[in-house]
Amino acid sequence: MKFTDGLFLKTAQSVAKKFKSIEFDDRIVDNMCMQLVVKPELYDVIVCPNLYGDIISDLCSGLVGGLGLAPSANIGSDCAVFEPIHGSAPKYAGMNKVNPTATILSAVMMLEHIGEVKAAKDLEKAVLAVLKEGKVLTYDLKPKNPAKTGMMAKEIIRKIEK
Repeated sequence: MKFTDGLFLKTAQSVAKKFKSIEFDDRIVDNMCMQLVVKPELYDVIVCPNLYGDIISDLCSGLVGGLGLAPSANIGSDCAVFEPIHGSAPKYAGMNKVNPTATILSAVMMLEHIGEVKAAKDLEKAVLAVLKEGKVLTYDLKPKNPAKTGMMAKEIIRKIEK
């Protein structure tokens, strides 16, 4: 990993030199994780290889309530992909128990990306209302008497329709 990490770091440093107004610094992944727990407000954008990105995104999602709440986006110059940070979670397919929040918030990000700002805000507001209310939540957020995926999604839809 020293060779690939070294190549990534050299490339990042080279690109950073072209953008003098952007602050650039590097961290070892374990120290970065500690920094994110202790001083998350110091970081706006983190660029890293896939493995470290997985480690850091899992850590950060744990700090805000878990993988079921964390949306993600991969945005390029010609296309974009929006999905939960945990991916599709195929081992839970058809079980009707996974938290739909990350998927729905990924849709919020997509709507914003394509300029559908009002739809994005309405959807995000509905998700936040359901989370704040705390009644119709999946097992990861409400272990006692949890809602099924579909029930939580329907509650979010109900909030939008209000």
